Amino acid sequence: MNSIAVFCGASLGNDNIIISEAHALGKTLAQNNITLVYGAAKIGIMGVVAKGVLENNGKVLGIIPNFLKTKEIVSEDLTQLIVTNNMHDRKVKMYEKSDGFIVIPGGFGTMDEFFEITTWGQLGLHIKPIGILNINGYYDALIQQSKVMVSKGFLSEENFKAVVIDNTIDGLLDKMNSFKPLPAPKWLNKDRL
Repeated sequence: MNSIAVFCGASLGNDNIIISEAHALGKTLAQNNITLVYGAAKIGIMGVVAKGVLENNGKVLGIIPNFLKTKEIVSEDLTQLIVTNNMHDRKVKMYEKSDGFIVIPGGFGTMDEFFEITTWGQLGLHIKPIGILNINGYYDALIQQSKVMVSKGFLSEENFKAVVIDNTIDGLLDKMNSFKPLPAPKWLNKDRL
């Protein structure tokens, strides 16, 4: 993977472990010559990840919709900045510029990005790895809810396992590098119409 989009919060949160791991993720991406693709802000966890990359001479591509350009306080130190017309165009551009996706702590916006890119994978629209970095148990409840969805028949075990999960940066990157994409969805054929 030459580039990874990191989906995360524009807020800093209140967990110092999350903050330090976000910085470590940025540092690790830089040390592995992986370009960070993210939402372009210098604030919140987003800014911490970017800072970790930039402090270690890595490359950072920020992508932001025009209306958020002032609200999220765009970092001036980016390697490249792309301004889009709206949020949907931002997500499409992040998808186009990334070889994989990592979700770290964030709020509704992070969940929106995660669920959309995961749904695109489930539908066979891409075969890029999606990883959850479960820092300090932040996503334990989401992982448990996904297991409930599997047990109740609303999510296949195959689609649940298509999202790689790890508590460590190196472990997650290893899993993403050895990711085997799902076969094309069986239900997307004319015989089922």
